[in-house]
Amino acid sequence: MAIEKILKDEASEEKGERARMASFVGAMAIADLVKTTLGPKGMDKILQSTGRGREVTVTNDGATILKSLHIDNPAAKVLVDISKVQDDEVGDGTTSVVVLAGELLREAEKLVAAKIHPMTIISGFRMAAECARNALLQKVVDNKADTEKFRSDLMNIAMTTLSSKILSQDKEHFANLAVDAVMRLKGSTNLEAIQIIKKPGGSLKDSFLDEGFILDKKIGIGQPKRIENANILVANTAMDTDKVKIYGARVRVDSMARVAEIEGAEKEKMREKVQKIIAHGINCFVNRQLIYNFPEELFADAGILAIEHADFDGIERLALVTGGEIASTFDNPESVKLGHCKLIEEIMIGEDKLIHFSGVAMGQACTIVLRGASHHVLDEAERSLHDALCVLSQTVNDSRVLLGGGWPEMVMAKEVDELARRTPGKKSLAIEAFSRALLAIPTIIADNAGLDSAELISQLRAEHHKEACNAGIDVISGSVGDMAQLGISESFKVKQAVLLSATEAAEMILRVDEIITCAPRRREDRM
Repeated sequence: MAIEKILKDEASEEKGERARMASFVGAMAIADLVKTTLGPKGMDKILQSTGRGREVTVTNDGATILKSLHIDNPAAKVLVDISKVQDDEVGDGTTSVVVLAGELLREAEKLVAAKIHPMTIISGFRMAAECARNALLQKVVDNKADTEKFRSDLMNIAMTTLSSKILSQDKEHFANLAVDAVMRLKGSTNLEAIQIIKKPGGSLKDSFLDEGFILDKKIGIGQPKRIENANILVANTAMDTDKVKIYGARVRVDSMARVAEIEGAEKEKMREKVQKIIAHGINCFVNRQLIYNFPEELFADAGILAIEHADFDGIERLALVTGGEIASTFDNPESVKLGHCKLIEEIMIGEDKLIHFSGVAMGQACTIVLRGASHHVLDEAERSLHDALCVLSQTVNDSRVLLGGGWPEMVMAKEVDELARRTPGKKSLAIEAFSRALLAIPTIIADNAGLDSAELISQLRAEHHKEACNAGIDVISGSVGDMAQLGISESFKVKQAVLLSATEAAEMILRVDEIITCAPRRREDRM
C-alpha cells in the first residue's frame, strides 16, 4: 500500500500494454477521422463551436479540423501537433501526414502483438523512411531552368492541391491566380505580400487577382476620389485631439470663455500637426487611428486624401507594397520614407467601396479578391487558396517536383519492400509493415472515390514493377492512369515533410510505455 501512495490522489497511471493500447487507439481514431477528407473525392467536415454564436466551419483541411478538436488522448495530441507543424512548414499535406502516422501505428500494433520489441520496430521504420526518401530523390524532376515548363509544373501542382478542396470545380482559374501571385513574389516565401480580401456575393468564378493593393476602406467626404502619382504617408498617430476630451481632463476655470481658449489651443496644436504632415509634400495620408472631422477638413482643403482606421495588417502591407515606412512623428520630413503609387481610386466590389492603389513600387505585392456565395464558402476558399500559395512558394524555392495520385507512395513502397527482403532479422518485419502503411494512402484515395481499392492497388503494384512507370490512381475515370499525361504533380518538399514527420510521430508514440495523468486541481486547495 505504501508504494501506491507515491502519486497524489486521483492521479492515474497506465503501464505497459494498457498505455500502449491507449495511445495506439487514440492515434488511429484521429487518423480515421480525417481519413475521409483525403484525395480529390474526399468529403468535408462541419465543425460547430460551442461558443456563443455557434459558429459553423465547413472544411476539408486536415489541420483546421484537428486544430478545432479538444482532445483528451495524449497520443492523439501528438498527431494534431504534426499536422499543425506541416501546415506552418509547407502548408499542404496536413491530412496525409496524420493518415500515414496512423497507418504506421496500426501496423506497429500488429507487430507488438507478435512480440516484437518497439525499439526493433523503430529502427526498422527508420531504415525504411531513409530508403523511401532516397527512392523519391531518384525520381524527382527539376525544371527550374526552363521557365515555361516550370510554370506548367507550378500550374499542375496548384491544380492538384486544389482538386481535393472546395475550389476543385474552378481549379484552373484558381491555380492561375495562385501561380501568378507566387511568381510575383520572385522567390520569397513571405505570403504577407499577397492579400486576400473576401467579399460575399457573386460566384467563386468571379474571384480575380489584382496587380495593386486594395484597402478595405471608404474614401472620406469631400476628398479627391482619384489621385494620380500619389505620394503616400503611412502613419500611426493620434489625430483626435482637437477637442478637450471630457473624460481625462480636469481643468479649473473661472469662466466658460477660458474653456474655449483651451479648446482653441488644442485646435491650434492639431492644425500645426496637420501642417507638418502636409509639409511632407504628400497627397495621400493613411492613418491607423481615427481622424476627427477637424483635421479631416484640413486635409480635404489641402486636397489630400486622408484614410483613417486602416487596420494594422492593412497598414503594414501597404507600407511594404508602396515602399514607404510607417511614421509616427513628423518633425523632420526628409527622414521619412514616403510610399509611391501611380494611381489611387475608388472601386466597387459587390456592394462595397474599396480603395485601390495601382502601379505600386514593389512589384511583389498583389491582392486576390475572393467572391462566393456565403461566408463559409469564402472561408474555406481562403484556406484552400492559402494551402496552394504555401505549396507554390515552397516549390519556387525548392523546385523539385514529383507526380501525384498515389504514385510517390507506390514508388516508395516498392523500394521499401525490396529493402525488407534484403534485411536480415526481425527488423525486416517492421520495414515490410512500413511499406504496407505507405500503400494505405493510395488505398484510401481510391476508397474515398468509391472505387474497388484492393483491385486498383494490385494493378498499380503490377504496373510499378515495370521500368519507369508513371501509373497512379485516376479518380475521375476510376482506373489506373498515367499521372504525367493527366498533369497531376506534387511538390517534393511536401512529400518529404509528410514522410519524415509521420515517421517521427509514430516513433514517438511507439516509445510510450506509461501514461501518467495528473490529478485535477481542486478549488478549495487554493484557499
